[in-house]
Amino acid sequence: MSYRFAYPELFLLLLPVAAFLAWRLAARPAAVTFPAAGDLAGLSDPFTRWRARAPLFLRTAVLSLLVLAAARPQSYTFSREVSDSGVDIMLCVDTSGSMSGMDFSINGRSVERLTAVKKVLHEFVKKREHDRMGIVVFGTKAYTQAPLTLDKGLLLSLVDRLSVGVAGDTTAIGDALALAGKRMKAVAAPTKIVILLTDGRQNAGTLAARDAASALAALGIKIYTIGVGTHGRVPFRVPGLFGDQLVYQNVEFDEPLLRDIAAIGNGRYFYAGDTETLSGIYSDIDKAEKSKVKVKEFFQYHELFPIFLIPALLLALLEIPAAARRALP
Repeated sequence: MSYRFAYPELFLLLLPVAAFLAWRLAARPAAVTFPAAGDLAGLSDPFTRWRARAPLFLRTAVLSLLVLAAARPQSYTFSREVSDSGVDIMLCVDTSGSMSGMDFSINGRSVERLTAVKKVLHEFVKKREHDRMGIVVFGTKAYTQAPLTLDKGLLLSLVDRLSVGVAGDTTAIGDALALAGKRMKAVAAPTKIVILLTDGRQNAGTLAARDAASALAALGIKIYTIGVGTHGRVPFRVPGLFGDQLVYQNVEFDEPLLRDIAAIGNGRYFYAGDTETLSGIYSDIDKAEKSKVKVKEFFQYHELFPIFLIPALLLALLEIPAAARRALP
């Protein structure tokens, strides 16, 4: 449940109320000249001055509460009915050992490839608010990190948990595609997409990548492929005698294979050599595969003005005897 004021602009009326209070407090009270006034001051009750001003404070409180009541405080519940054409997306993420290459950067700081991928995946998942998404992680083996779900909070937390080598150090691209297809085979969404992201070449698994792509295409699943990383020598952080140090190694991914997979799957191949390009690729896919979403929003309001109005009336009743007592001789 949430809360709001229907007419918050009425809070401006509190300014004249505050000005009225300040003016009355600053005003010099009516008095008569008496030569021994200093002697009489010691005889007065220390709370007399505050009791004398009680009607003023009560009136100010009444006016303030009336302004709050007039602004119409409300509690409300919100519900949303979403209907769309349905786009199911399975993300196949390479976590093999080569994803620890340090040739990407975030805010000028060198990071592992997988760290940059996780950052971009966060942005992509948040954009696809109304689409079901899942994650297949692969290295030497392939396994389902998350089935197709609308729970974006779950997906983001699982993306955060991805780490290099969690599925082995080699690359089983065909097995990853087959598992993604298996997870999407039974769903009835009119649009099914697999996004394959890898920085290596197939050197593990039991199923050839092109055969797996053909099987997915037969199921009507479109495949986008993304090749990640720079060509040639790539820095890797390795522990040394005097702390971590960077060691350069040659790492090449099979670009022709990724192009073939995308062509077979009626999708596109992208090359991402840095974080900005990778982010742009996911933005392009996001624009190309839009859901036809229709959203109906429903609000149910409950008026809360009595919370302020009733105390205002009670304080107004208290002000009458307080003002009368002050006026008595």
